[in-house]
Amino acid sequence: MAEPVDIGELHRRVAVADGHADSLMWNRDLNCASEQGHVDFPRLKEAGVKIQCFTVVTRGLPVIDGFSLFAMKQGWPRHARADEWSRCTFQVERLAEYCRESKGNASIAATATQLEANLASGKLSAVLGIEGGHALGGKVERVAELYERGVRFMSLSHLSNNELGGTSTPMFGNKPLTQHGRDVLDAMGEVGMLVDVAHASPSMLPDLLSHKKARVFCSHAGVQGATPLWRNLSDEVCKAIADKGGVVGIIFAPQFVGGRTMKHVVRHVAHALEVMGEEGVAFGSDFDGMIPLPQGMRDVRDLPKLTAALLEHGLPVRVVEKVLGENYRRFFGEAL
Repeated sequence: MAEPVDIGELHRRVAVADGHADSLMWNRDLNCASEQGHVDFPRLKEAGVKIQCFTVVTRGLPVIDGFSLFAMKQGWPRHARADEWSRCTFQVERLAEYCRESKGNASIAATATQLEANLASGKLSAVLGIEGGHALGGKVERVAELYERGVRFMSLSHLSNNELGGTSTPMFGNKPLTQHGRDVLDAMGEVGMLVDVAHASPSMLPDLLSHKKARVFCSHAGVQGATPLWRNLSDEVCKAIADKGGVVGIIFAPQFVGGRTMKHVVRHVAHALEVMGEEGVAFGSDFDGMIPLPQGMRDVRDLPKLTAALLEHGLPVRVVEKVLGENYRRFFGEAL
């Protein structure tokens, strides 16, 4: 019989990481512990998370875009609601401000050196990303500007089609990458900004995966081999990401993992491991993304329960360590 594992010690020792949280759009100071939402700096520390990807959302639901109204209700200033670029830069600066005010508890990690320094000092590494290239407002040169401001990954599309290409959301026509999308993709490859394929249409994926300079990963998704839904990635795509050294962050949302329990999330992790190998699988919670969490998980503080479920499934400790965060540590260490 295997020796019991101390989950608390495991979370203290491992570089626990999560690939996706939409916390920046909510009107919460991330330095203050809260019972609202899923993530803030104190709760991340309590859960043992050392690397958290924070994403910038600038456009709402695909049929009726109520994001401007949402931002107004969240107390965003008028100038920050003016257009998608304003919404983007407001959230980028908001994370920078939270980190400056964190008294050394959190820092934006823009390089591998910064990431490792943060890990050595016990500081949270915030990795900054964008959901949907429409945030650029049609200007390719803004890729370099965002990179200078610490943004390290971006998806070309989000919940609906845009001028860069198609979304994976049903009934949007499975649109391919546009010429503007190719130009943005090239610009991302030039500066070293990572490409998140989470919401890309199936027609876009081959172009993203075959780009000579772009480094690809998926911040949050399920896998079709466990639950065959539009939002989830095929085995072929998962393997292509792994073959390029990327990772797939498994989403926690019950509607995408096929059920409401943590065992459903574990099923997706286990299938992804079979397809991608030990180096390719991670967590991509979608915390604060307007989705429910599995039963028994109120917020990030309950992440150790998912770790326990992975171990109960029979995964070796060394594999659980990789899924917990060491795969993201390796990937960002190579790619930042």
